[in-house]
Amino acid sequence: MASNRPAPTAPFVPSQRTETFGYDSYRTDEGPWEEWNPTEESLPPVRGRHRVSKQRGGGLARSSTVLGVGVIAAVGAGGMASANTGKPPVSISMPDLPSVGSLLGEDDSSAPAPQGSATALSSVGVTSADTAQGTHDAGEALRNRIMAQAERQQGQVDTKAAAAAVAAADKQAAAVAAKAEQAAAAKAAAAKEKAEAEAKRKAEAERLAALAKQYTLPTSSYTITSTFGQAGAMWSSGYHTGLDFAAPTGTLIKAIHSGTITEAGWAGSYGYRTILTLDDGTELWFCHQSSISVSAGQKVSTGDVIGRVGATGNVTGPHLHLEVHPGGQATGIDPMTWLRGKGLTP
Repeated sequence: MASNRPAPTAPFVPSQRTETFGYDSYRTDEGPWEEWNPTEESLPPVRGRHRVSKQRGGGLARSSTVLGVGVIAAVGAGGMASANTGKPPVSISMPDLPSVGSLLGEDDSSAPAPQGSATALSSVGVTSADTAQGTHDAGEALRNRIMAQAERQQGQVDTKAAAAAVAAADKQAAAVAAKAEQAAAAKAAAAKEKAEAEAKRKAEAERLAALAKQYTLPTSSYTITSTFGQAGAMWSSGYHTGLDFAAPTGTLIKAIHSGTITEAGWAGSYGYRTILTLDDGTELWFCHQSSISVSAGQKVSTGDVIGRVGATGNVTGPHLHLEVHPGGQATGIDPMTWLRGKGLTP
């Protein structure tokens, strides 16, 4: 390593100092010496690449060295505090200081320039309380973010639940409305059916009333003694084939409806019988008469007298035996039903 040229030797002047530097007596190997304080003017300039850095302010090297030692002491103290207190270590940044050699001009210019610390110098001196406070603030911020996210999610859930409730309410309302509509429709249908039935009944009553003007009962002052289909040994067929109107002998027998007399005379077990054929071909048989007032081929109208009640033929007493044969067929039908169909009530 290159060095400065030696300074010229100063003339020896015996010192008058009497300090013993910690010894009991003055020692000759300690001096006397003369204090030498070299200056920039007393030293010739050094030519070459090795030069002593010019110290401005008079204490840069000492200040840097002291600062470095202070930092190391602080680091050691921080570690000891961390070990003793159990608190998390404090981050301390080392300042970017040039080496002592560079201050003395002994560094090699070819060496790479020192790099600064990755930690900012502002973190030097940060206490554990400051670090804990920063951690608390960061945790509080994270908690706030989590709570905000939870609130948003809860809001979304509440919104979906409200939408589902509204949809369910709408569906229920629609079902209730549909049920009410069905009930109203059923009620309207029932009312319509009832009205139609009433109208039909009224029409039928009007029709029967009109027919009643055209039809009449065959006699008066009577009593129904035997009905159609009634079983008994008194009838040769084993059952009664007509409707019996019991009345005193000589009671008038009338034409039930307008038509033509197709038969009038004796008919064996029927006694004296008159057959009235209506315009639709239906034959009405009036049997057991005591007398006949019409003849075959005669036209009669509703209510015309055609004979009188008697007890001729196979009878047990005076009565009118009435039979109805639709279309002139041999087997008759129930005269009671037929008369009621014409608006008559025997």
